[in-house]
Amino acid sequence: MRRLLVIAVSLTAMMLAACAPVSEAGPPPSEAGPGATGTVSPMPAPPSPQVSVPVAPATPRAAADSPAPERLTIRSLGVDMPVEPVGVADSGEMQIPERPTTAGWYRFGSAPADGQGTTVVAAHVDDREYGIGPLAALRDVRVGDVVTVTDADGAVTEYLTESVTYIPRAELPVDHLFTREGRRTLAVITCGGDFDQQTRTYSDNVVLIARAQS
Repeated sequence: MRRLLVIAVSLTAMMLAACAPVSEAGPPPSEAGPGATGTVSPMPAPPSPQVSVPVAPATPRAAADSPAPERLTIRSLGVDMPVEPVGVADSGEMQIPERPTTAGWYRFGSAPADGQGTTVVAAHVDDREYGIGPLAALRDVRVGDVVTVTDADGAVTEYLTESVTYIPRAELPVDHLFTREGRRTLAVITCGGDFDQQTRTYSDNVVLIARAQS
């Protein structure tokens, strides 16, 4: 399971709603008939679902000087997961930590200590090798639920959830979501909706928006 900024981003592909890639049976059996001879090699396992975060054509600004977020906590879900800084891959997509148990903070965007703009955190919803991640339940967060981000200096920023929305992957409002200006906001993104077995992608982005309380 695997583009964002004023170089904006759009998360494609992957979350809950159908964690088939994790729970599905192994590779299909050989189609060789009863009379076939010789050794049949097993079919390779399909790749994990892909999450892509396409970046709008632009040059990333310098990474924020503020302390980087290190932990994301969603009390209502019992989620407490590490966060690491990520940038833009050679493909032009936002880098996402491989394990769904770790979230990535877009280091060319805002940080909680900046005092303005949107802090963007994203993670895979699941992975064939590592299983289902904490953000698989992101859709269950309710308006008013508390989300906190702890940075490298130990400062804790508390946010109150304003919305949790399913957005078709091609329609993510990147210029709005990934701004470095305006009110202090947190965007937590993973994927969801219908899962396409052939493309290994989910149909939607699941986007939580929360406002800083101090």
